[in-house]
Amino acid sequence: MKQQFPLKNVQQEKRIFRSRVFFAIGIVSFFLILLVVRYAYLQIVHHQEFSEAADKNRIRLQPIAPARGYIYDRNGILLADNYPVFTATLSKADVEDTDDTVKRLTPIIGLSEEDIERFHSRIKTAKKTERVTLKLNLTETDIARFSEIKFQFPGVDIETQMTRYYPHGELFAHVVGYVGRINDKELKAIDKESYAGTNLIGKIGVEKSYEDLLHGTPGYESIEADAHGNVLRHLGRKESTRGNDLYLSLDYGLQTVAAEQLAGRRGAIVAIDPRTGEILALVSSPSFNPNLFVTGIGHDDYSALRDNLDQPLYNRAVQGSYPPGSTIKPMEALGGIHYKIVDWSTAIADPGYFHLPGDSHKFRDWKKTGHGSVNMHKSIIISCDTYFYILSYQMGIEKMNDWMRQFGFGAKTGVDLPSESEGLYPSPEWKMRTRKSKWLKGETISVSIGQGAFTATPLQLAMATAITANHGAHVIPHVLRATKGAKIHPVLNAPTGKINFSGTEEDWIKMRDAMVDVIQSGTGRGIRTPMYQIAGKTGTAQVKSIAQGKRYNEALLNERQLDHGLFVGFAPAENPEIAISVIWENGKHGGSAAQLARPIFDYWLLQKKKNPVLPTNHEVSGGLMTAGIKPGELASTDVSLNAQPNTVTKPKPQMHVPSIQNQPTTQTQSSAQTTQAEISE
Repeated sequence: MKQQFPLKNVQQEKRIFRSRVFFAIGIVSFFLILLVVRYAYLQIVHHQEFSEAADKNRIRLQPIAPARGYIYDRNGILLADNYPVFTATLSKADVEDTDDTVKRLTPIIGLSEEDIERFHSRIKTAKKTERVTLKLNLTETDIARFSEIKFQFPGVDIETQMTRYYPHGELFAHVVGYVGRINDKELKAIDKESYAGTNLIGKIGVEKSYEDLLHGTPGYESIEADAHGNVLRHLGRKESTRGNDLYLSLDYGLQTVAAEQLAGRRGAIVAIDPRTGEILALVSSPSFNPNLFVTGIGHDDYSALRDNLDQPLYNRAVQGSYPPGSTIKPMEALGGIHYKIVDWSTAIADPGYFHLPGDSHKFRDWKKTGHGSVNMHKSIIISCDTYFYILSYQMGIEKMNDWMRQFGFGAKTGVDLPSESEGLYPSPEWKMRTRKSKWLKGETISVSIGQGAFTATPLQLAMATAITANHGAHVIPHVLRATKGAKIHPVLNAPTGKINFSGTEEDWIKMRDAMVDVIQSGTGRGIRTPMYQIAGKTGTAQVKSIAQGKRYNEALLNERQLDHGLFVGFAPAENPEIAISVIWENGKHGGSAAQLARPIFDYWLLQKKKNPVLPTNHEVSGGLMTAGIKPGELASTDVSLNAQPNTVTKPKPQMHVPSIQNQPTTQTQSSAQTTQAEISE
């Protein structure tokens, strides 16, 4: 009988099965425990970290741009306003391909190459959650086209932002200045946190000088957004702090009157309160409309301004350097007293010319036959050149330089406006450094009557006149009178000291009386008035050089070759409230410039309190009614200081005043050119 073997070992299979089950349970249990541990690690140990990370995906901090501070004149008249415009913005966090988005948006909202370049520059440094401006000042058409297809552009929105508006146009352009889009250079220099959400920055004038005060501090808003960048709810906000309001020392009425005098002319007028240094009016003509620059000036508009021969963008009052002519004679005469070279009784016999010892060249007086016997008082009244030729020869250029610099010549005045010119009060050291040649005695003679290499700005002349009116008390010209806001900024409205003068108080009074007689019976007699006393001095600055021995013939010169007319003065003479400097380019002589000053004196001393000049009220409300209207197209002041429309464009930028670099360098003791001494005051 055969032995039978079982086909299955049930017990063995059971053991194998149980071992496999236990192994599987062990594996599952191990990974389950590992998962629990990992879950606990994430939820307990790193709960705060991942919670914040999750919030960042849906909760964002968006910057709130601060409103820019307003700018007012001394009477509270608004000079720089804010008004709303519609702006297209893009959220970096909600757009994966910004280049493609910008490309598709270009035909819809009319993005220019400049808009695109600025956007790319700004988005490189922007935070992930920051909204970056694509285009300012959208039109109604732009808004309508975008609204129809907004769903195709997640992360792109149209917002309302504030921009700048200057209601008085060109009247205050050179002093208030303007704001413009932040460029690449400025973007590298500014604090990104402080300018989050801001597109505009001060470019020139007060807007640039006091950018830190006007800008303010941004705030932030916490929002919850969905995956498309749409705002679901507002979680909280920290309000921005508006920039400080500035109150300038400028007077709207006086500025208007001064601008009217220069309408259609090239030149500058500066009026200062000699007691404080406050600038009451500052006009440069021709001017320009600053509103053109706010949201981006067009190429054609900018080219027209840049290439205009009259240079409307050039601030003649602060940057223009002109030969001051005879306007500096009162200050120079006081230097003769300081160094005890002359006194009020010192007299000369004027034959109509002066020549250096051993040199036959004649430095001629403006009056060919001379003035006879001339003392200091008479030399100021009739503007005797020969008197100052002799004085300068005895004083020497070094002493003249030391003395005249106390009045602010040859250095910046310290005015709170950008791009101020230093002018030039020449010296032997300057000539050796710049021209590699020695100083000639004949050059001292030319400098003595405000000619040669001597140049000054209208602002410097106004400051020197204020110091003379103050009997030597030094003031710093400034336009900021007060500021109100979160930031503290001290303002100095008082003299800063006195110049070093060895004479007496009586010398200042005698000089004032001599300047009064200039108006009563001298070269400025055309503006005398019985209502108050003006102390002044006329001056004429030569534009075209005339060879030795030749006569000045106005008929042979074109309009831009005629002499510049200058005037400085203060009033009332005994208790000055206003000091003025006037430069009229190609105005022929100082008497014509004095005529421009008289209405300014009259307004400030006679009319202002009784019948002040006030502006027409300009109101600008934002919204679709003004959507797309550029600030340059909005209403502005009636006073026009625009460049003449028929002015030819220039081939390249050039100055209208003789450049010291273009003057011929002589190698003799006296100049081979006729100086202003041969030109009538």
